[in-house]
Amino acid sequence: MAEAKNQLFDSDLQELAQLFKALGHPARLQILKFLASKNACFTGDISDEVPLGRTTVNQHLAELRKAGLIQGTVQGVKTNYCINPSVVKHLEEMGKDFFDGLSIIECTDC
Repeated sequence: MAEAKNQLFDSDLQELAQLFKALGHPARLQILKFLASKNACFTGDISDEVPLGRTTVNQHLAELRKAGLIQGTVQGVKTNYCINPSVVKHLEEMGKDFFDGLSIIECTDC
């Protein structure tokens, strides 16, 4: 039912909402910051970098992959994680356009 209601909105808003949803947990933000700080792909256990259990971290990684914000490739028993720069850049542009389009007015009666 919720999926059908999403169709009432234009595709840009739907896409932006999905990306914002993927960013809607501090663990996911920390994972992105960690990967960005490496300036390269990371092969290892990201759960060592986030104060959550491995299973929970893997669920957050799956959400970030589903949104396209990160890429993961399997190398043997390890997964190589990278930020997807084109999707992050697209998010940056869409977010800027969205927030630039909001009129911010001081409310003196609020």
